[in-house]
Amino acid sequence: MTPVSARLVALLNQQLAQFGDRPDLVALVVYLTIPSDNGKPALEPIGQWPDSAQALAAGPDPTALELAPMPQAVTRRWLPLRDGPQLVGALRVDSRVWPWPQALAERLQATAGCLTEALGLDLEQQRLSRALAEQDDQLQLLVHQLRNPLAALRTFGQLLLRRLERDPLNRPLVENLLAEQRQLNRYVDAIDQLTRPTPLVAAGPQAEPLLLPPSLDGPAQQPLAEWLTPLLERAAATASLQGRIWQGPQQLPPWWGSGGAVAEILANLLENAFRYSPIEAPIGLHCVALASDAEGGAGGGPTAVSLTVWDSGPAIPFEERQRIFERGARGRAQGAIPGSGLGLALARDLARRLGGDLELVVPPQAVDPALPDQGNAFRLTLPAPAPASTTPPGFD
Repeated sequence: MTPVSARLVALLNQQLAQFGDRPDLVALVVYLTIPSDNGKPALEPIGQWPDSAQALAAGPDPTALELAPMPQAVTRRWLPLRDGPQLVGALRVDSRVWPWPQALAERLQATAGCLTEALGLDLEQQRLSRALAEQDDQLQLLVHQLRNPLAALRTFGQLLLRRLERDPLNRPLVENLLAEQRQLNRYVDAIDQLTRPTPLVAAGPQAEPLLLPPSLDGPAQQPLAEWLTPLLERAAATASLQGRIWQGPQQLPPWWGSGGAVAEILANLLENAFRYSPIEAPIGLHCVALASDAEGGAGGGPTAVSLTVWDSGPAIPFEERQRIFERGARGRAQGAIPGSGLGLALARDLARRLGGDLELVVPPQAVDPALPDQGNAFRLTLPAPAPASTTPPGFD
């Protein structure tokens, strides 16, 4: 296997070819330091000038470069290529003159410096590529193995559902478990898609980072209720286990669009509310249709909506209310609770990609007088649904 990339070989050949105007040079050879069978480093040639020079031979012991033998009528010198304390290679210079003229010495030193940087970057890039390939292989294996217990959960859940056919009290619990299993499968499918290589395309000036894998977003025009119903059932179950009050909406707004993205936003907001608010603080989701322009509202057309996840716990300090939307930022009160600080940043980015926005409103009563007069409210606003023939921006 070639110890360096073809791009590096092309670069070093270009660097060496610039000495074609120096008749006082006989040959230039670039060596790479590699481990040998005896455990000591060795020098392996990776490029030379001119192409018609004598066939490349292995270099001397890297610890004794200056002691290498010199042919008659030719002066041989070695310029070590050091990346900090590490010897990454050497540049062998065979010349007819010694000492070198100042101009030649400066050019050789500059070339050695360029080759050192290029070698270091190339070796690091190859190391990272190998590590990434190994990680990708492990991830594919884990994804493959994860499908087995998920399939078993589905099978056991379906069997249990049959046994509870005449048990209306417990049957919904199993149905919710199966819904969560399907959601896990969607995540596994999304991870599986990320592990597959895709052709590189040139990114234009308007290219934007991917916020949500396409397989998690679902159809472009799907009723929001289909995505939020299992999410609200999960929230009610979580509140029941925690012994806290949950106030869900009486009905969900008739909104169509990228329901998967909206569900991801609300899932992050609800998770934060349950995680960071005190157990005794009620949590809820407030939904309202917003008056739209000529197309919606009184005209009977599609309307914009506002979805607000609120809690009645301690208000987020004023100085943190904008910073918490930054990637990796977390409030001081959250320091002892595990978290990545990515949920709110992802949620706001997704909201804006949908043409809406996500903002913090304190207290929740500022959203609706019926909500608590203390606590936090994260209000997601979504524009009126696009016509069925179009796809929301950023999700095609």
